[in-house]
Order: sequence, then C-alpha cells, then structure tokens
Amino acid sequence: MDSGGFFFQAFVYLTAAVVSVPVAKKLGLGSVLGYLIAGITIGPFVLGLVGSEGQSVMQFAEFGIIMMLFLIGLELQPSMIWKLKGSILGMGGAQVTATALLLMAIALFFGLQWQTALALGLVLALSSTAIVLQTLHEKGLMQTDGGQNSFSVLLFQDIAIIPILAILPLLATAQASSSSIHGDDGHAGGSTWIEELPLWGQTTAVLGVVAGIILAGKYLINPSFRLIAKTRLRELFTAAALLLVISITILMGKVGLSPALGTFIAGVVLAQSEYRHELETNIEPFKGLLLGLFFISVGASIDFDVIAANPALILQMVAALLLLKFFVLAGIGRIFGMSFDNILLFALALAEGGEFAFVLFSFGLNNGVFEASLVNPLIAVVALSMAMTPLLVLLNEKLVQPRFGTMEKEKKSPDTIDLDRKSSVIIAGFGMVGSTVGRFMQANDEEATYLDTDPDNVDLLRKMGFQVFYGDASRTDLLQAAGAAEAELLVIAVGNAAKALEIAGTARKYFPHLEIIARTSDWEESYEMIGMGVKNVYLDTLDVALRMGGDALGRLGHRRYHVSRAMKTFRRYEERHLHELAEIRHDKKELMRATKLRIEDLEQLMLKEKEGLHKDKDLGWDASGHIADDGHMRS
Repeated sequence: MDSGGFFFQAFVYLTAAVVSVPVAKKLGLGSVLGYLIAGITIGPFVLGLVGSEGQSVMQFAEFGIIMMLFLIGLELQPSMIWKLKGSILGMGGAQVTATALLLMAIALFFGLQWQTALALGLVLALSSTAIVLQTLHEKGLMQTDGGQNSFSVLLFQDIAIIPILAILPLLATAQASSSSIHGDDGHAGGSTWIEELPLWGQTTAVLGVVAGIILAGKYLINPSFRLIAKTRLRELFTAAALLLVISITILMGKVGLSPALGTFIAGVVLAQSEYRHELETNIEPFKGLLLGLFFISVGASIDFDVIAANPALILQMVAALLLLKFFVLAGIGRIFGMSFDNILLFALALAEGGEFAFVLFSFGLNNGVFEASLVNPLIAVVALSMAMTPLLVLLNEKLVQPRFGTMEKEKKSPDTIDLDRKSSVIIAGFGMVGSTVGRFMQANDEEATYLDTDPDNVDLLRKMGFQVFYGDASRTDLLQAAGAAEAELLVIAVGNAAKALEIAGTARKYFPHLEIIARTSDWEESYEMIGMGVKNVYLDTLDVALRMGGDALGRLGHRRYHVSRAMKTFRRYEERHLHELAEIRHDKKELMRATKLRIEDLEQLMLKEKEGLHKDKDLGWDASGHIADDGHMRS
C-alpha cells in the first residue's frame, strides 16, 4: 500500500472493533464473536480492506495470547497449580491422548501415512486458549466446575506444545518446504540457539532456561522492579513490564519452546510478588487490545476461496472435528464426575481447533511433515471451528441449558419443609452476608429459617444445626412452607440482583405483612427495591465504606465520639436520599440534578455537624483523648 498504509490498516482494525463489538454485545453475542465477524467483514473475501498483510498482523496479534497466559499465571498461586494437578494431568492428558489417537485413526482410514496421521491428530487435539478463556471470563463462567476444568485442560495443551514441537520433525515424510503459513515466527519455523546441539544438550538447555526464568523471577525481577518503582514514573514501570514479557517470548522462542508457556511460568513465579497488581494493571490494556486484534485476524484469515472450492467437504470436516472432540470431552467429564450442566459447557467450549494449530501446521510444512494441499483446507477448518465456539457457548446458554441443563438440579427437588420450630425470621440466601446475619441473630437468641439453592451448602449447614432448607425463595409455595404467613421478617441476602428482586416481588404480593430487609449491590437495584415498597434497603458497600472511613479518621487523631456521630449522620443522610432519588429514578436529568444537590447538601450538613461538635468538645467519650486499637493514647 502507500506510505500511509500502516495508519490506514490501524484505522480499519480499530473501526471494525469499535463498531462490531458493541453491536454484538447488544445482541447478546459476546465480544469474541463480534471481533470474529468484524474480521470476516474487513477481510479479503468481503470488503477486501485487509489483504495478505493480515498474516503479519496475526503474528503480532498472537502476542496477546502470550500476555493473557502471563496474566493468568499472575492470578495463580503455585499452591493452586498443585491443587489442580489432578485435573491438569488427568483430564488434560486424557483429552489430548484420546483425541489425537481417534483423529489419527480417521486419517489412516482415509489413506494418510501413519506419521502424517499422528502429527495431524496431535495438532487438531489442541483447543483455542484465547477464545475459550475470553468467552468464559466474559460470561462469568470461569469459577464453575466446567470453567475450572476447561482451564486445566488448556494449560495441559499449552505444555504439550513443547513435546509436539520436538516430535514433529521426527515424523517428516517429505522434503522440507520453505513456505510458511505465518512466516518465520521465531519459535516454530525459525532457527534456534540449540538446534545444533545433541538431544541431551537440547534437553539440558531447555530445562536450564525454564529454571533460569524461575530463579530470575524469585531473585532478580523483584529487586529490579523495586528500583524502577522508586523513580515514580508509571510509564517506566509499564515499559519494564512489557520488556519482561517480550524478553521471555524471545528467549523461549530461541530454545524452541512455547512463549506462552514461558510467560505463564513467569507469571506463576511472580504471583506472590508485591508488584503483582501493578503488573496486571499495566499489561491488561495491551492484552485486551492485542487479543481483540488476534480475534479479528482469525476472522480475516478464513480462506473463503478454499471453502468455496469445496464447501460441503469443509463443513463436513468442521462438523466432524467438533463432534469428535465434543464426545471425547463429554466422556472425560463423565468419568471425572462432572455434572450434566458443566459437561455441556466443558465439551462445547473445548471442541474447536486452537490458534497454535496455525504455528504447528506452518512448522510441519517447513519440516516436511505436511503437504500444502492438506494444510490449506485444514487451516480453514480450524479457523471456522474457532469462529463457531462463542456461538456454541451462546446457544448452550440460551437454548440448551434452560431446557435440558437442570437435570442434576431436578434430582434434588425443593425440600418438604417440616419446621422443628417456628421462626419469626426467614433468611433467603446463606452466602457470606446471609450466614453473618444468621450467626449474629443466633448469638442474640433469635432463631431463623434459611432458604438456599446450593444443595451442598444446605446439607453442610443442616449438619451444623441450622434450620436450612433447599429451594428457590421466589416460589410462593416454598415461602408459605417456610412459615412466611406467621413470620414477621424476611431478610433477602442473595447476591444475584435479579433473583433478589424476584423474591421481594413474591413476598410483597403474597405476604404483604412481612417486613423486608434487603441487601442490594448497587444504586439501580436499590431504586428497584424501594420502588417495590421495600423500605429497608442496605447497600453492600455503604457500611463497609463508613467503617473504613471512620477507622481512617480515628487513626488520624479524631475523637471516637465525634467519628461515631459523623458516621451516623452520614448514614442517615445517605439512606434518606436513597429513597428520595428512587422516586425520580426514571427522570435522568432530574436524577443528575438531585445528585449534585445531594453532594452539596451533605458537605454543608457535615460542616454544621463539625461546628456543633466543637462547641461541645468537652462532652464526648474522649474529651481528653482516646485509646487507639494499638493501645496508644491519642489526643
């Protein structure tokens, strides 16, 4: 292109992302599918705004995957890795081995040599780390059993890339090719520092590099970041963080290893560093932007000419790959005791091909393992399967789970409640908030009846002597059975805003005499609760924030009595204005005006309170001083 080609390409990619992702999110498709659609749209087969240069962009964009693995490593403690060792080795090893052998058998059936068939099975056994983790994070599914096991399998696959890269040259059946799908990537087709060494020397060098990264992370990187932090130049810390990731990427590439694995190891080593959060903050924006660029590049790289030449065959191959991996993963999930819901998520999320297939196909092509006539359609198959993954997860969430995904939950039907003792209080939700409320009430000789939807939680708490029952508190019959007709108070402590509103609506409609105390997570939920007639609304963050602010003032020398009065005044004012703002919540302009006035009024009120306290400065708990938590007197 012309001299402005770089800026034009940047304009095209950024415009595609900014336009497509919000539209996809609005339609409920998720950002990953939005990026993929954007890539297809700007690619050479639709608008043609991106051509062959898209392959070099893909190389650059793959750096986003490396950054993602580094950040995942930062979030994991070595103890957590050890805890997951069973699922990493067991499930990951079983998935890669079983999938590779089945794909190899199919390839042999179609007449391929055993070397090519084995290589093909190993490459296609891998899944897309970038797409799966981004999709699961976006939908809040990473903490589920299916999400955790998906991560374990992906981690094993990333580790497996090392032996696969070592095995592929041994499976060569043809003359090595000088062509490359993605060019010289430095860790696949490019030269390495150790390629002239004997096998034992290469193994020693690889182990030495990994050990060097671990030792540097423990004894060198932290002191270096400490020196950089003393400069108080944030941009220098950002540059150092990027330098760390890029250095490991180059080093791992030069010894023929996966850069993603190297940066992951470095992240795990630094997970206990005092600079962990600063590293996350500085790298996160780059990771997000580069991953978005990677997804767009995958969409743009789908070769529709190859697909158009034989669409039926390509689509059959995509369907065969997805189905075969789905059934292998579902079988593994069943063997390892996963629930039906989580098996569906686990199998659908990992059924696609992976981004490292592009690198491994290129490496295999360069080393005479594959022929171009085989690789070209397979690249299209992998890309299409990756593009379909967010859609499959979406279909599972919207269509499959609502109809079939409650099979395990239905095995435990709501409890038939036979109350041992009548309680004046019903607590819906026995998580952190509900359990704290319950224990506080029990400590003050007030018994309560608890409702929760986690069967394991219910069984455990029942053994501990609590009157806890399994069931959805938004159901009228369950509230009735729990004694709502005779109870005086309903405490809604569930963390899900939609479910909390549903419970409140049921209680207000069928048990209007019940006084409701509701936990809310934000202003909007509070407004909705108040609009339904719930007067006692407690924001999750208000009391915690006031306690922190009060302790901060106490440690700065403010008298405890004055701080306590100021906290009570502030709380009363906040709660009163919450109800006032709820009445005008639908008028955004009036709401904004009232919020500004509220801030000004609060400042005046606190100043007036302060003046009053100064007039009565000898009247408090601590006129001459107070004893702080550390035992020292403060005046």
